[in-house]
Amino acid sequence: MLTKLFSSKLMEPKLKEAKFSLFLLNRNKLTKISLIIVLLLILIAVISPWIAPYPGHTDLEVNPQDKLLPPSSQYFFGTDELGRDIFSRVIFGTRISLNTALVAVILSLIIGIPLGAVAGTIGGKIDELIMRITDIFLSFPPLLLAIAIAAVLGPSLQNAMIAIAISWWPWYTRLVRGQAISLKERQFVKAAEAIGTSQNKIIFKHIIPNCISPVIVQASMDMGGVILTISSLSFLGLGAQAPTPEWGLMISTSRNFFLNAWWYSIFPGIAIFITVLAFNLLGDGLREILDPKTRKN
Repeated sequence: MLTKLFSSKLMEPKLKEAKFSLFLLNRNKLTKISLIIVLLLILIAVISPWIAPYPGHTDLEVNPQDKLLPPSSQYFFGTDELGRDIFSRVIFGTRISLNTALVAVILSLIIGIPLGAVAGTIGGKIDELIMRITDIFLSFPPLLLAIAIAAVLGPSLQNAMIAIAISWWPWYTRLVRGQAISLKERQFVKAAEAIGTSQNKIIFKHIIPNCISPVIVQASMDMGGVILTISSLSFLGLGAQAPTPEWGLMISTSRNFFLNAWWYSIFPGIAIFITVLAFNLLGDGLREILDPKTRKN
C-alpha cells in the first residue's frame, strides 16, 4: 500500500508536466500547425508508392510525347522535359528528403553527443582536445564544409549525407558539453560519484539522458536546415544524381526551362519551403515546451 502511494506521488509531477506540455502545444497554433504538417509529410513519405499517380516516372520511364506540359487534371504539377509527372516526383522526393535528413542528423548525434558529454564531464586535456577540434570544424560555414567534403567523396546522395554529418556534429558537441558542465555539479551526479559509480556509467546513464531535451529541440530545427543543405548539394551536382526525384536536383534541372515551364521549378521549391518552415516552427515550439526557462506565462 505504501509502495503504491509513494509511486503515485512520484508520478504526479510527471503527469502535471505532461498535461502542461499538451496545454502549451494546444495554445501555440503555429507549433500545432507545424506538427500537423510534419506528420503529414511523414505520412506522404511512407505511402508515396501508393499515392503517386505515376510511380514509374520516378525512375527511368520517360514519355517524350508529354514533355513540358502545364499543370492539368492529368498532371497536377505538369511534366518535365522527359514527360515525367512532377507531382509523382515531388511526392517521392518527400521520402528521399526526410530519409536523408534523418540519417544525416542521426549520424551527427552519434558523433556529437558522446564527444560533448565526455568533454564536459571529464574536462582537462581531453576537453581541450575535443573542443579545439570542434572549433576547427566550426570555423567553416557548414554548407561550405559540406560542399568541400562531398566534392572529395564524390557526387552521390550517400556521400552527401556523410558530408553533412561531418560538418554538423560540432554543434551538438558544443551544446551537450555546456549541458554536461552544468549537470556534473548536480547532487545526483555527485551522489553517483560518491558511491563509486564509474565515469563511463555516469556519462551514459546520468549525463547524456539529461541532455536530451535541448538536443531534441536542436535536432528538430536542424532537420529543416539539413533538408535545405541536401537540396543545395544536389542542386550543385554533389548530391542526388539523375533520375533520382530529389527536390534540389529537380530545381537544378529545371533552370534551362524556367522561362517556358515555370511549374517545373516552382513546385519542388514550394515543397522545400514548406518542409523547412514546418521543421523550424516545430523546433521553436518544442523549445518552449521542453525548456521551462523559455515558457511564456
